[in-house]
Amino acid sequence: TKAHVAVLTISDRASQGVYEDESGPRVLSVLKEYIRTECDFELKCIPDEQKLIEEEIERFAREKGSALVVTTGGTGPAPRDVTPEAIERVCGKLLPGFGESMRAASLAEGVPTAILSRQTAGVCHQSLVVTLPGKPAAVRTCLNAVFPAIPYCIHLIGGPKIEGNPDVVQVFWPKPKK
Repeated sequence: TKAHVAVLTISDRASQGVYEDESGPRVLSVLKEYIRTECDFELKCIPDEQKLIEEEIERFAREKGSALVVTTGGTGPAPRDVTPEAIERVCGKLLPGFGESMRAASLAEGVPTAILSRQTAGVCHQSLVVTLPGKPAAVRTCLNAVFPAIPYCIHLIGGPKIEGNPDVVQVFWPKPKK
């Protein structure tokens, strides 16, 4: 069976059709570039409702057995931005290094508001959950910063082997012991 990769856009306005979801499709496009392994990809858009975010991540992790769940949106300081709170509720382990790396990459690109973003990552069952900001322009910057560690992390938590596309991204795998 193919690995399942889910992209979850979290946006009140995009979920209501006020504007088109650009972030989710951008995440999907970048992941398809980076992942060489054949995967089943799924994209869903929901409002900024903590309980709904928790339910969707749980559904992807439990029912779909997603190797990777990438969210986009809801990571800022505004009252409706509740993605990190949802991640903390459903993930048994948090991986703060992901958020630190993404913020550092955005700051290095000259985005001073990167310090306002609360993106993070965690493990929900055997799924790696990574939260990205909702700005389409931030997607590649943030994924560039963390994707090299994603396949190995999925392996460490018992997920399927996912190979990166070496023409696009250099994925980390430890050297075999001699």
